[in-house]
Amino acid sequence: MVNVAVLGYGTVGSGVVEVINTNHDSINKKAGDEINIKYVLDLRDFPGDPVEKVLVHDFNVILQDPEVDIVVETMGGLHPAYEFTKSALLADKSVCTSNKELVATYGTELLKIAKEKSINYLFEASCGGGIPIIRPLNSSLTADEIDQITGILNGTTNYILTKMGRDGSDFDEALAEAQNNGYAERNPEADIEGYDACRKIAILSSLAYGRHVDYHDIYTEGITKITAVDMKYAQEIGAAIKLLATSCKVDDGFYAMVCPGMINESSPLYSVNGVFNAIFIHGNVLGDAMFYGSGAGKLPTASAVVADVVDEAKHLHRNIMMNWSSRTLKLCDVSTMENRFFVRVKGSVSEKIDKVNEIFGRVEPISLPAVPGEFAFITKKMKESEFKAKADQMGEEILGRIRVFF
Repeated sequence: MVNVAVLGYGTVGSGVVEVINTNHDSINKKAGDEINIKYVLDLRDFPGDPVEKVLVHDFNVILQDPEVDIVVETMGGLHPAYEFTKSALLADKSVCTSNKELVATYGTELLKIAKEKSINYLFEASCGGGIPIIRPLNSSLTADEIDQITGILNGTTNYILTKMGRDGSDFDEALAEAQNNGYAERNPEADIEGYDACRKIAILSSLAYGRHVDYHDIYTEGITKITAVDMKYAQEIGAAIKLLATSCKVDDGFYAMVCPGMINESSPLYSVNGVFNAIFIHGNVLGDAMFYGSGAGKLPTASAVVADVVDEAKHLHRNIMMNWSSRTLKLCDVSTMENRFFVRVKGSVSEKIDKVNEIFGRVEPISLPAVPGEFAFITKKMKESEFKAKADQMGEEILGRIRVFF
């Protein structure tokens, strides 16, 4: 029997218990042993819930029980999740988690402890919810040199942008609906400002490139400045606006960025809508591959956590090697990255096109009868620093800009 303790009986934690109980026989068969939930830790009581029988309020009960083999951390946040995880690993208990903030911040330290103790720290559910991506990066794609990862890694922002594109809603309306439907938190800052996607691309990049990518080093821009008017222009040119988290190898350097971007039908991410997530990977041998599925939600995320429980049960006291070195990968300055830009400008084409062509080079203006008093254009590919210098010459005449990835 493999005894498991679940830390946190919220959305994901209760989902883990439900998945293990619902698919008990098949999970045991795949694990090669019986998976038994011995404890569930939470500060709250759950009268009438079967979990009452195994509920504890003191983490030390779990820590000091030598029969506990695996700890499932679904508390979220950094503290006390970090302290509990580290203590469990030092007590020779494998840990698996859905906590991307913890993995992105302390992953290298926790993986090192797990390796030294010949146990495991797994985090399949930390990126992409129920989409299997960590395991493929760590095992299935090891013959490849990955040179690009681009993903829609946050279901909340993808839902908001999809609604804005389909219904013509403005940002605040779409956010309110996402909150009403349970797709966005009351405080949605981590999602809409891009921080959640930033942590996830840092984790994926660390595994893909084999060195630690510090999420603090990644240029991150959210979706709060995207407007209904931007969506109208995008539709006019056959594009969609998505919050994209990307990292890539260019020559001998690496870039990483999280930002809204315009993509068209040539991108496999174009038709990824609603709360769904997708991760596009390019390898020098494999070529292109995409992983698509439910990026969040109780049961999809819990399913990924339980997959880690099974993996750890099959590898008790045997470390599964992770391609994530503690050496930091130094990212190139984002100002040297090259992109194209969609730009909206005040005034009519006849008034401003000569000035625009003089500054940006010859461009094709995009005008919409439904949006008077402005027009838009797309630049040629140029360095971020070059675009900023040119945009500064236009000053307040520029109404907005979005990077273009086609």
